Parts: sequence; C-alpha cells; structure tokens
Amino acid sequence: MVLEIDSSRGEGGGQMVRTSVALATLTGTTTRLTRIRENRPTNGLSKQHTTAVNAIAQMTGSKVTGNHLGSSELLVEPGNLQVPNITLDIGTAGSISLVVQATLLAARNYKERFTLDLKGGTNVMWAPPIDTYSMVLFPLMERMGIHAKLDIIRRGFYPIGGGEVKVTLDPMGNIKPLNLDSLGDFIGIKGLCFVQHLSDRIGQDMIDACKKVFSPKYDVDIEFEKCEGTSRGAGVVLVAEYENGLLSSNVLSSKGHSPQQSGLDAASDLLQEMTAKSTIDIHTADQILPYMAMADGKSSFIVSRISKHLLSQMDTLESFLDVRFGVERKDDGYHFSVTPGAYR
Repeated sequence: MVLEIDSSRGEGGGQMVRTSVALATLTGTTTRLTRIRENRPTNGLSKQHTTAVNAIAQMTGSKVTGNHLGSSELLVEPGNLQVPNITLDIGTAGSISLVVQATLLAARNYKERFTLDLKGGTNVMWAPPIDTYSMVLFPLMERMGIHAKLDIIRRGFYPIGGGEVKVTLDPMGNIKPLNLDSLGDFIGIKGLCFVQHLSDRIGQDMIDACKKVFSPKYDVDIEFEKCEGTSRGAGVVLVAEYENGLLSSNVLSSKGHSPQQSGLDAASDLLQEMTAKSTIDIHTADQILPYMAMADGKSSFIVSRISKHLLSQMDTLESFLDVRFGVERKDDGYHFSVTPGAYR
C-alpha cells in the first residue's frame, strides 16, 4: 500500500514535502509525493529540500527515490534505524531552520539524544530565522515536554551562506498538550539585532526604529550582536513575552529597504499580533502543529489569520495521523483545537 500525496495542494511548497517525508518515516508509511512545487517559479526540489530529505533518510535508514535538484516526484520507503548523529552541508544559503524543522519531527520516536550539525543559511528570506527557534519555538515545545537546544556557530546570509548550527534533541517520550487559550499577563518585549560585515549603524538604526514604534507604551530590550562569518547581512527578531505564551516577528535587511523601515516593519508586525489577541503568531503556529497532533490530549490556540502554510500543514498531518482539527471564527481571531487519536 502506497500513500499518494499531491504536493501541489494547498500552499504547494516545500513544507508539504518536508512534513510528508518526516511523517512517512515516523509512521512507517511508504509514500509517493507527486507534482512537487509545481506552482512555484522554479519547480521541483531545491537544495534545502534535498538536504532535508537526505537528512531524514540517513537518520532513519529509509530509501528515497527521486531526491535530486528539480525533481517533481519522490518515493519514500521507510527504514527503522535511529542514527543519533548527523552532519550535513546544504552547500548554499538554503535555510537551516527548515531542515531542522523536518529532522526534529523525524526524530520524534528516538530512544536516545539526536544531534544535528548543519551548514547553510541561518537567516534567509522566506524562512524562519534560526533565532526564532531558540527564542520562541523551543520554549513552547519545552512546555510540551520536548527538550531541544541549538547553538549558532556562525551566521549565514543569502547568497553566500556559510552558517553553521548544532541542534540537540532529547528523546521525546509522551508529548504534553499545549493549550494557549489566553496569553495571561504581559511581561515584556525583548529582541536580538545581529549585524555581520555591515556597519554597526545599520543595526542601531533598526533598534531605534523598533523602539520608536513601541514608545512610550512599551519598553523594549534589544540585544545587539556583531557577528563574524563569510557572508553579510543584518536583521532583528522581536518577542513579546506573556505569562502563558510568546509572540514574535522578524525582519532581514534588504536592498530597497532602509534599516529604519526594516525596524519599523518588524515592530509593526509584532504590535499587530499583540493587538489582534493572538495567542501564537502565524509563523510559529504551523511549526508547532505537528507536535500538538501527536500529543497526549487536546491542544488549542488562537491566530489572527489562517495562513496557507497552516492549512497545508493540517492537510498533511491528516494524511498520516489520526487527528481532528477544529476552527471557529470569533471576534478575537481564529480559535483552533487539535484533538489527536493514534498513528494509523
């Protein structure tokens, strides 16, 4: 029996590929993915996609057919290994964070600590900055009993890359549900601004612009980090901390956008999430959803809007797991419930 996944459905990007391959190995389901990234400007698998698939295949001893650049079809035949240490180089500025996302999910049933040493892009467009994992995703996973940790050895920006990250994941065991029905009391706003091979002034202008948006209502504590590496870039990650949860936003420097505008964008995005009464930001929601789908009980959260990534993740999870999703539109946003059953 082969599970057929039409990868052009929903968001139609790399997320469905990464999640499907991880869940195929996790559930022991032979899976064929077709029409991969069919609606993207460049069709088929890119370097970061092939690296993620290769990592999962190495970890689990799975056989994967079709894992090459530009491929529009994959066949995954799951293995039963649990290789504890993996070292890979994307070879480009491809997103480290997206590869990490896939490998941690594939390591859900590991009986010993999993370690990943990965080279590529740490802070690139169209992907979560690696900082949001240590600042937002991993703390939320910690509340579910999942202990993950990462160290940024070097930062890598587009187009050169050259970044390196080491990630460790302890055996998960049973996953606790996460109920984010209310954020509770506000604690404060913190952030990290990083600059590599660019003027410190760029970072300071970003920080000043961020603080201006929140002044005078909120104080903002933003740490400045001057980095060394082969690539150059700058960015900022902001986190609003509450009694029960975290909301985040981020921005990267880019041509055509001044540092002031970049800082303004990051702060405005976070302020919008804070005023929308979300209990989890839209980018973190689809990343933590797979763990909610495998938890020992019902989870819940509120988002200000429903992204295509979130819908696509739900669709993929329902293909492999016995899980039910509920969505209700209320004045303060979209209320999600996640009710797991068992592996099929």
